[in-house]
Amino acid sequence: MAKRISLREFQQDLSTRLAATQKKEARLAWLAIQAGSEGWLIDLAESGEILSPPPLAAVPLSREWFRGLTNVRGNLFSVVDFPAFLGQAPVAASSEARLLLIGARHSINTALLVSRAIGLRNPDDFETDRRFRDDRPWVLGALRDSQDRLWKRLSARHLLVDPRFLDAARTT
Repeated sequence: MAKRISLREFQQDLSTRLAATQKKEARLAWLAIQAGSEGWLIDLAESGEILSPPPLAAVPLSREWFRGLTNVRGNLFSVVDFPAFLGQAPVAASSEARLLLIGARHSINTALLVSRAIGLRNPDDFETDRRFRDDRPWVLGALRDSQDRLWKRLSARHLLVDPRFLDAARTT
């Protein structure tokens, strides 16, 4: 027979466990994505929702990396082809392509179209690449995994306010 406890004991126990859980430091995790030939890591707390790309509506007179607008559950999102923004070939239509809603967390309806989402990565599995240099404020450095593959760290917060990222209008 199960031990009977009072409602008060149950609530106190629950309250204690919740307080202990909140005190524990949140475990850092990164989302790994592929943008063209490059591997990128974004803090999971900054990453946003990942989904298969819905139909896009092209926007005339915009840069080639600005793929257009899309409707996600009744909300319009601007879509940036991340590899094309980086100067690589645009994302090809494939079953691996993904849309990463990076701006929703910052109340900016912006999404990155990436070649594929690779999955979660543990920061303990990487070592800092001290030789790597990049002046873009949204690149937080680079890391190497156990196979010596280079991964760049992406700051969505800094990317969303970068003047080049905000300038989607085609210049003639």
